Amino acid sequence: MSQADVCRFCSPTNRILKENNKAAALLSNPRKVPGHFLVIPKRHIDKPWELDKDELQDIFELIFFIEQRLVNKLGQGVDIRQNYRPFIPEGRLKVNHIHFHLYPRYNEDYLYQVAERYETDLFTDLDPAEEKEFAKLLAGK
Repeated sequence: MSQADVCRFCSPTNRILKENNKAAALLSNPRKVPGHFLVIPKRHIDKPWELDKDELQDIFELIFFIEQRLVNKLGQGVDIRQNYRPFIPEGRLKVNHIHFHLYPRYNEDYLYQVAERYETDLFTDLDPAEEKEFAKLLAGK
């Protein structure tokens, strides 16, 4: 049995709300907030860098469409998030099929109140040595 045979994102036909050739959009279940969408490629893919150009184009076409529908209806803005965490086992909150989360947002909303207001202490000023180190990493040195 292949991964695609057991993947709950490979056959979500009864939950798809919008689709195009290579991608589909559905509401997240479980969800963080009302209007929490997922945009997924139709092909089973684990790693973000395995997406081809056409899949990326179709995924972002749906993301931009949904963003425009959510803004000023369910929020004043939208957060887009994609996680790659192979170290976490698949379960209720994790599916090994790449997906992009869209969360409608507004100032001091539910997500801010329960979590993000506590995250401000995590931010520190960028160290110039760290910036140089990561510049080397991206340059392949």
